Amino acid sequence: MSSIIQLLPDHVANQIAAGEVVQRPASVVKELVENAVDAGATEIKLIVKDAGKTLIQVIDNGKGMSVTDARLCFERHATSKIRQAEDLFSLHTKGFRGEALASIAAIAHVELKTKQDQEELGTHIVIEGSKFVSQDVAVLPRGTSFSVKNLFFNIPARRNFLKSDTVEFRHIVDDFERVALAHPNIHFMLYHNGSEMFNLPQSNLRQRIVNVFGGKTNEKLVPVTESTEIMGIQGFVGKPEFAKKNRGEQFFFVNDRFIKSPYLHHAIMAAYEGLLKDGSQPSYFLYLDVPPHTIDINIHPTKTEIKFDDDQAMYAILRSSIKHSLGQFNVAPILDFERDSSLDIPYDYREKESETPLIQVDANFNPFADEAPVKSFASSSGGSHSFGSSFNSGYKKQLNNSSWESLYVGLKTATEEIDVSEIQFESEEVTGSLFDDKEVESTGNRTYQIQKKYIVSPIKSGMMILYQERAHQRILYEQLLTNITVHHAASQQLLFPLELHFSQSEMTMIKELRSSLENTGFVFSAMTAEILVISGLPVNVSESEVRGLLEELICDLQGELPESSFSQSDRIAKSMARSLSVKTGTYLTEKEQENIVNSLFACKDPNVSPFNKPTFITMGVEDLDKRFAV
Repeated sequence: MSSIIQLLPDHVANQIAAGEVVQRPASVVKELVENAVDAGATEIKLIVKDAGKTLIQVIDNGKGMSVTDARLCFERHATSKIRQAEDLFSLHTKGFRGEALASIAAIAHVELKTKQDQEELGTHIVIEGSKFVSQDVAVLPRGTSFSVKNLFFNIPARRNFLKSDTVEFRHIVDDFERVALAHPNIHFMLYHNGSEMFNLPQSNLRQRIVNVFGGKTNEKLVPVTESTEIMGIQGFVGKPEFAKKNRGEQFFFVNDRFIKSPYLHHAIMAAYEGLLKDGSQPSYFLYLDVPPHTIDINIHPTKTEIKFDDDQAMYAILRSSIKHSLGQFNVAPILDFERDSSLDIPYDYREKESETPLIQVDANFNPFADEAPVKSFASSSGGSHSFGSSFNSGYKKQLNNSSWESLYVGLKTATEEIDVSEIQFESEEVTGSLFDDKEVESTGNRTYQIQKKYIVSPIKSGMMILYQERAHQRILYEQLLTNITVHHAASQQLLFPLELHFSQSEMTMIKELRSSLENTGFVFSAMTAEILVISGLPVNVSESEVRGLLEELICDLQGELPESSFSQSDRIAKSMARSLSVKTGTYLTEKEQENIVNSLFACKDPNVSPFNKPTFITMGVEDLDKRFAV
């Protein structure tokens, strides 16, 4: 019997490995930018075209590579980060596996230009699908430049699975922000299709956060600082009043490496307990300094998951540190009614030593000396008398001039004024009825609200029960979809324009949705890189709802719905319908209930909500008879 097991060629093995390492253009950006950070660069430039599908170029001024290293870096499991297995538990670099460059070179056209500082000439290498095309000597500046073109050119099925340019570029921005926030001492730049998206100069941590997410972020941040034997914590958390619906501004960094940890996220939510509205998410930028031998990074190809030795202790430290910061800066309320705020010691004084207070003594003070004479004030006539005596005498004279009998002058007796015969008494006979006949007759089609959640309406065969939130979602969805696609909706002008602040990535998305939002009734008077000025709103939207509505819309559109089956207008209508619909727990008047019932059955598809969930059920008389065993 012949053997059937054989070794795969290197280029096939690299393509298989690339399926785990390179999932989308953002994966290439992450690997190349992290390599630039490991190379000791102080300036990193990222150039992207067509959301990375056409070009991804990373230019740094790091230490560069020699001719041998430049050729060897594209081999599998070739790395400069570790030498032996024990090094995995003392990592101080971003990468360590040595698979990224080999995987990228297997599925794209790669061009490498690199030069070390002490060398006069650099190396220029071109690789296409794991095949070395050329290797030349070139005059280059210090550092390395990686160009990745035509990603997935030899795997067309994988290229077809990529999302739209908007979605793919959003993932690139996410990975770029994670590396930029972890290293504020490096100058980062990002260009997309020739336009500058980010220019982040070297700064401190707080300034880097503000540069990435906009100037308005500065007032939201509350500093967190703690140092223990298990770990050290630095960073900032957001104030509860600035909490958002999405999880966009939540970052954990362990030893300057971005991670995702639902367990530590739960610790932060526990610290905010009682301070957030339902469904709101706080912002946080936390940097954890943990001994490398207590964590295991080699779990997932993306290196965003980490195992901790003592995660329960980290949970407790993180939770208490954030609660301490929120209380220290008077963000969280303190239930101490007898506390005197004047006795609070500023937190900055904890490191200062106490000083001996200065004592001043008045050597001329004599407690047995005669009392000072009473000060007197001169009168208008030139004489002097006591102010207190003149006041009292004047007050007494005013009292003596009037007698108590004058208070009752002009009053008449009750018998002279009131005529008893003219008094009308309530009759004992009841002329009205408690229930009007017309009301009793009209109650046949009345609707009722149950638990501020369901609307019950009687029908001929029994009764119908509507889920008020889903029914209203269906009504608003069809109205908004009609306004976006067919005609413009009515708009209510604001007396004072509303100014909202968003991050650059959020503003980019709002600009793409501008025409659709204007069709729903929004009127935008100005749009800058971080500020949105609204001068008109849809009729059914109040000013207090605008920010939450737009944030939820951005959050929903960040989901990766298939572009072919759901249009952008459809997703906007669904998101706005969910935000503006009547929520469970809202009291509705009888007219509002009837309006929802009538409007629902005027829709094209009243049976289900925009999210394919039932809006109502019916219960016939037969169903009720069965329940009562009639």
